[in-house]
This record gives sequence, C-alpha cells and structure tokens, in this order.
Amino acid sequence: MTHSPRGCTIWFTGLSGAGKSTITEHLVPLLKTRGSKVEVLDGDVVRTNLSKGLGFSKEDRDINIRRIGFVCHLLSRNGVIAIAAAISPYKNIRDENRALIKDFVEVYVKVSLETCIQRDVKGLYKKALAGEIKEFTGVSDPYEPPTNPEVICETEKESPLESAQKIVRKLEEMGYLAPLAQSSSDGVHVTHQQAVAVAA
Repeated sequence: MTHSPRGCTIWFTGLSGAGKSTITEHLVPLLKTRGSKVEVLDGDVVRTNLSKGLGFSKEDRDINIRRIGFVCHLLSRNGVIAIAAAISPYKNIRDENRALIKDFVEVYVKVSLETCIQRDVKGLYKKALAGEIKEFTGVSDPYEPPTNPEVICETEKESPLESAQKIVRKLEEMGYLAPLAQSSSDGVHVTHQQAVAVAA
C-alpha cells in the first residue's frame, strides 16, 4: 500500500522551560528523514511576528493561540506536519484548536515547576516569583494540563531524543507516518540511527 503524505498538527503544551523547543529540535530532522514537510510555529517567534503587540492577559493569550491554531489548520490540510511549540496554558482554547484542525496530536511536556525553575536560564521564574513579571504561567497565572493528550513526554525522566522518538511512534500508530519496513522489532533503534545520520 502506498502512503501519501498526510498533514497533521503536533501541538506541544507545557510550562516555560519544560522542553518543548528542545524536543522540537530533535523531532524535525526525524520527520524530514521520513519525507514529511514540516513547519514549526515557536511561541516566541510567533509573538514577534504574528502576534506582535499582544500582552499576556487571558484574552491576549487566547488570541495568540487561536492565531497559531489557524495557521496550523491551513498547513495541516495541505499535507504539512505543523508543530506548535507554545505554552498554551488554557485547555478550552487547545480543545477549540483540536476541533478546528481535526488532525491534532496533543503532546503534553510534563515537568515539575521546581525543575523548570532550575532550568531557567533567562531568569524569568526568578523575576515572576519576585513579582517583577505579572501573569506568568505556573507562578501568578494558571496552567491547565491536558486531560487526555496523545503523547506525554516526561523530560525529567527521558532525553529530548527519546521524547521525539515517542512522538514519531505515535504518528506511525495514528497513520500520519508510514512505518519503516525494518522497524517492526527495533523501531527505536532505526529511528536513532536516522537521527545520528541527520546530526552528522
């Protein structure tokens, strides 16, 4: 059976510092070696270009996430795997995008707040805890974890590459990627070889 390219949206959600962007860096080459067309909508980049001028109130956050969702919808229906890597803290807007996009793979990057604070190279959590940054997710603004994500990546227990491989396996399972012919018994090993080849 031939496999025609099928688009979808991989929607990362998780606290700042959870590992969304780092996993994405490992995931993109894995997808490209499989012949997929991939576009990444990173939260910081989107705010600089697509959502410039928006603040961090719930209303502005919702507008930002809806905009990302609309772009992902357009990409996905045209055979692209769109990766949204934004905090997207509110469940109702994520579910709204799921309903719009249909081909929606939610990836919860699960990590403790304490670990995010330890990883905080920009010092944002420190400022938020000191009250210098208002409406900061996980500190002064809520984060609503997904209740039934397609994938959970626990970045305190697995490497970014292991998380990326987990997502690839789920995409195969859901029919968005054709399984590798030789991967029936050691799919993770084959995928790892591909990642090393791309990195080289």
